[in-house]
Amino acid sequence: MVRFWHMGRGGALRRTRIGPVFGRKELLPFLPAMLLAGVWFGIDAMLVIGVTALAVAWLTRPLAPAADSAGGDGVTGLPLRRESELLMDDLLREAERTGRHTACLVIGCDESERLERQLLPDEFETLLQLLADRLRGAVRESDRIGRLGGTRFAVMLHPTQRQDLESLIQLAARLQTGCEEPYSVKGRSLAPSVHVGFCLMRRAPVPTGAGLIAAAEGAAEEARRNGPSAIRAFSSEVQHSQRSHSALAAEVFEALEAAQIVCHFRPQLSTDTGEVSGMEAVPRWLHRERGILTEAEILPAIDSEGLRERLAELMFYQGFGALRSWQRVGLPVSTLSIGISPEVLSNPKMATRLKWELERFDIEPERLRLVLSGGAVSRFDDEVIRRNLVHCTALGCQLELAGLGTGEVPVSAIRSTGAQRVRIHASFVRNVDTDPDQQRLVAAIITMAEQIGIETLAEGVSSIGEHAMLSQLGANHVQGDAIAPPMRLEETFDWLERHTEKLAATPRIQGS
Repeated sequence: MVRFWHMGRGGALRRTRIGPVFGRKELLPFLPAMLLAGVWFGIDAMLVIGVTALAVAWLTRPLAPAADSAGGDGVTGLPLRRESELLMDDLLREAERTGRHTACLVIGCDESERLERQLLPDEFETLLQLLADRLRGAVRESDRIGRLGGTRFAVMLHPTQRQDLESLIQLAARLQTGCEEPYSVKGRSLAPSVHVGFCLMRRAPVPTGAGLIAAAEGAAEEARRNGPSAIRAFSSEVQHSQRSHSALAAEVFEALEAAQIVCHFRPQLSTDTGEVSGMEAVPRWLHRERGILTEAEILPAIDSEGLRERLAELMFYQGFGALRSWQRVGLPVSTLSIGISPEVLSNPKMATRLKWELERFDIEPERLRLVLSGGAVSRFDDEVIRRNLVHCTALGCQLELAGLGTGEVPVSAIRSTGAQRVRIHASFVRNVDTDPDQQRLVAAIITMAEQIGIETLAEGVSSIGEHAMLSQLGANHVQGDAIAPPMRLEETFDWLERHTEKLAATPRIQGS
């Protein structure tokens, strides 16, 4: 039996099995013909008949599938995991030798298990073949592709002089778009959504082929949990992330989809005029057994299931809808503050999607304040997060820092993020009307903010005395239960009207 192997496009190992050529039944009719030709016409004629017989046997040979123990995938013809790791090792060695850079991307269908259950085995294999063909057509001849299992594929890039985050994001988006085009599988049209994770050579925790592929696969898994159609870059947070579990975790997905988790709105007042200067959107869970749950109870469950992006979609959708509703009836709400998490900012598409949502609701970007927590600020050196924030500010959105002075957010973050407003933490606001030490701390924060030209918002204001002292110290805005607790959208209309009437009825000093 004769076999030979060759390397196809994208690094696919192709095997051709010739078979026992000299023992094939197609040769039998030629044997007497060869003998007679030798007797009648000589050795030359016999050789001609023999060559013809071999040609017939070759053309009618059976071909085996394109892989077995030599390492190729029997469905797509691509290298499997072990061979892909060896190919990645080769690319890393070449990159180090030439001073260039390589990277690995991992692509997979978001609902791989569901697809495998719904499709017949031959239909699923056809889908895998089509996916592999799409990837082959989207990469260079020198790049390599491997199959990692299920619907996941690794794309291993040939070293180039310039391999940076921006180019990887663009490549990931291009591969994703190509793989999400509809497929025709045995007469059925399929349009699976696709997640992508990638890792640059310099970010791999282990500088080996296996290490780089594993890092990209970890980023892909993070993308899948935040899908559909998510893209993630590898970072140390992805490497060490462990999903915590809470008693509410098993219910949180259904709660989001069933609209049990909704936006509530907390008013913010100007200390100069007393007018409403904005609203903050916060999540509340209308739990059938536990009543109304706050973000302190909701967010751990959200994080345990990797649903930060889904929550952000809900908050933006309901928040922008509220802004439009207030505007239609002429109520004075100029800005909306929404907290933004590192998980949301880690999505390379975040700024683009936010721009689309703003345009869809016809909301001016200047009316949106993105509230950055300590977690987001501490990861400002992450290229994807920094890029998203730069794009958001370029749109016109305002940035607001929460947790200043608590240790979570350093003072230097004001300059590095370009924030327009800082929040005075509730722990500093508590008893500020009676505690001289609190007053000095708050005064120091306000003075620093005034010196660098940004506004302050005091949160957690729980009494009229605290409100009055904060106004006296120079805080620009206040929010808290002393102003109003978070309320449902339908409740805000009456509250805003009553507050406007109260301001109109308040006597003003002449000339003020």
